[in-house]
Amino acid sequence: MKRTVWLAAVLLAALQGASAADIDAKVEAALGADLRTEAERARDANRKPLETLQFFRLTDDMDVLELVPGGGWYTKILAPVLAENGSLAVAVGGQFVAPVLEQGGWDVEVIETGSFSPVEGSPLFRMDGLDFGEARFDLVLTFRNLHNFDAGTRAALNAAAFRALRPGGLYGAIDHTRRHMQAETDENWRRMDPVLAIQEIQAAGFEFVDYSDLHYRPDDELRYEVGRRTVTGNTDRFTLLFRRP
Repeated sequence: MKRTVWLAAVLLAALQGASAADIDAKVEAALGADLRTEAERARDANRKPLETLQFFRLTDDMDVLELVPGGGWYTKILAPVLAENGSLAVAVGGQFVAPVLEQGGWDVEVIETGSFSPVEGSPLFRMDGLDFGEARFDLVLTFRNLHNFDAGTRAALNAAAFRALRPGGLYGAIDHTRRHMQAETDENWRRMDPVLAIQEIQAAGFEFVDYSDLHYRPDDELRYEVGRRTVTGNTDRFTLLFRRP
């Protein structure tokens, strides 16, 4: 009996190891794809996409939602990795990556939801009517986006992500670090207080799972606008993982 249990444990470990190797190989293949530009490749060393997606527990059979995909830097990695066994959807500005999706020939759902409006007297944006569906995703990801929205929109975004995840589903977030409790200024508005991010995401019902120092940058003084030449591409970023119970 003990030998049977031991063999089962060994086989399970071997299968998990093989699965991890498979997903790593798919990510590496996506990183080497001709579709990616030289400018995108140049950011790999800094953004560490393989290690980041490992931390977020990505597997190739997941149903994944990417929020605010921007120019599609991560979309170009996620779409081919998930193409065979999983699925990818994009939302909140997803229409802007439509040319990327067409170029790659990927079947990616673009969820059209919410309406943008600027916050008066602020560089931030507000969104209303966010809805990504109910319990349909295994993983929701957002990369360097929370800082763009006011507190009410962040709350709505986190709540919509919670509803969209299946029980046990994961929510991963990365953003530029702002000092804890520091007031917003022209220099730091594109940064986010990680303690505040944790509090807001937990308030939506999520359980905190883990954090990573993958994107810790001790030489970033957290003083300057992230687009400054002395800072851009080397900002300190928090990397957080949560779970829907």
